[in-house]
Amino acid sequence: MKKLIPEYAILVPDVDERILDLSPSDLAAEESKIKAYAISSLHPHDEVLACDTIVVLEGKILGKPKDEEDAMAMLKAQSGKRQIVLSGYTYIGKGKEITRTVATEVYFKELSDELIRDYVATKKPLDKAGAYGIQDGYPLVDHIVGSFDNVMGLPTEDIAVHVFNRR
Repeated sequence: MKKLIPEYAILVPDVDERILDLSPSDLAAEESKIKAYAISSLHPHDEVLACDTIVVLEGKILGKPKDEEDAMAMLKAQSGKRQIVLSGYTYIGKGKEITRTVATEVYFKELSDELIRDYVATKKPLDKAGAYGIQDGYPLVDHIVGSFDNVMGLPTEDIAVHVFNRR
């Protein structure tokens, strides 16, 4: 967020993200909209930006792992494969509403069982969609096509252009 604006507050909306049964291509944007409206209803005079990120592997959504075993299974499934990270965001403010989805292709390296175990032992993957954080410093990803910030969960470049009109 600091890339976009100097001052902001982070508020966590009280919403149930499990209520939507949508295709992966629509889910992140709709979840961001639910979050944005929840916060906007409490702070109607403020600008609100909400985001939701999902990981899609072979057409299936990989959410946050339930436990370490689930995290290891997710990482093993992604080994050597391409996935798509979709971040949907919704901006409400200044008399306008913008909802967009940004996609980034992520190509995983072939991951050894040892690397997967070591990474999961750090507990870092347990609170992340797809059971990994590209910023965590582990050599999981070979390369990406698209926005690095999007893979971290906030497509700053797209928001800068479409919300703040910065080219």
